[in-house]
Amino acid sequence: MMFSDRLNNAFNIQIKNELNSAYIYLGMAAYFDNEGLPGFAHWMQKQAQEEIAHAMKFYTFVYDREGSVELEGLDKPKADYESPLAAFQAAYEHEKYISGTIHHLYELAQEEHDFASRPLLHWFIEEQVEEEASAKAVVEQLGMVGGSKTGIFMLDRQLGAR
Repeated sequence: MMFSDRLNNAFNIQIKNELNSAYIYLGMAAYFDNEGLPGFAHWMQKQAQEEIAHAMKFYTFVYDREGSVELEGLDKPKADYESPLAAFQAAYEHEKYISGTIHHLYELAQEEHDFASRPLLHWFIEEQVEEEASAKAVVEQLGMVGGSKTGIFMLDRQLGAR
C-alpha cells in the first residue's frame, strides 16, 4: 500500500535532515582535522557515514511504499568551533533535534493510520537514544578533562578507535 502524500513529503524532509546531519558531521570532522585531532575527526567521519546510511534507509523505504523521493539542497555546515567541547555540544544538540524530527514522523504516521511506517520509525526512535547517549558521553568526558591537552590527546586516541 502506498503511503499518503503528507507522509511521503515528511519522509523526504527527513532524508534531507539525515543528509544534512552527515554534512554537519563532515564539517565537524574538518574542524578536528584542522585542529590536528585525527581521532575526533575519525569519530565524526563515522558519524557522517551512519547518517548517510540512515538517509538511505528512508530513501529505500519511500520507494518500497511506492512513494517518490524529491531531494532538497543541503545547508552549508559550520566548520569552526571554539573548542572540541563546543563541537560535541553542538553534535549532542543536533542529535536531540533529530530525535524530535523522528518523533514528529511517528506522530504523523499515527495520525495517517500508517501502520507500515511505525516499525521503521520505532527503529529510528531507539537508534536516536543511542545517538544522543554517544554524543553526550563525549561531552561529559570533554567536560572532565577541561582544557587539559593530555586529556584531549588521550580522548583523541580513544575516539580514533571507533
